[in-house]
Amino acid sequence: MESATPSLFAAWESFYVIVGSSAAALTGLQFVVMVLGAELSTTATVHTTRAFGTPTIVHFCAVLLNAAILSAPWRRHGSAAAAIVSFALVGVIYTLVVLRHARRQTDYKPVLEDWIAHTMLPLTAYLAFLVGGIFLPRDPGPWLFVIAAASLILLFVGIHNAWDAVTYIAIFRRRKPEGEG
Repeated sequence: MESATPSLFAAWESFYVIVGSSAAALTGLQFVVMVLGAELSTTATVHTTRAFGTPTIVHFCAVLLNAAILSAPWRRHGSAAAAIVSFALVGVIYTLVVLRHARRQTDYKPVLEDWIAHTMLPLTAYLAFLVGGIFLPRDPGPWLFVIAAASLILLFVGIHNAWDAVTYIAIFRRRKPEGEG
């Protein structure tokens, strides 16, 4: 079945063009959000940014990386799978580090929605990448759907988290006393 690799991955080309392009564009927009926050002198510290800002960029980049991996001209499923498993392991470890940062920072008290969006869903997505990558060489058809679902989870988590950052900045600016900008 290894000879079917190009045609199987080619069938996903449009999906990964859309998802990868979206992730790249949203990464750029997240940079704008961070600059707006910095210009408004929001109370966020490096600890809060590590817990709630930087992971959004990392997740968008993971989606972009996955799109690049599955768009590359692999000759064997196993090669693509090894690349997916590698970045999935890094993603799992990174999400656990984010969890630690979120628990240690003191600028903001996360609510259930924050724990879900910043740790539980990303961890689920990276574990799905990991399992999908492990089983991809054996039966690629269904596991390509699992990997695609993981990409969409990270993309939507990133959108949610970027929106949270924008609304926080908008509310913070509205609450600033007159004369402060």
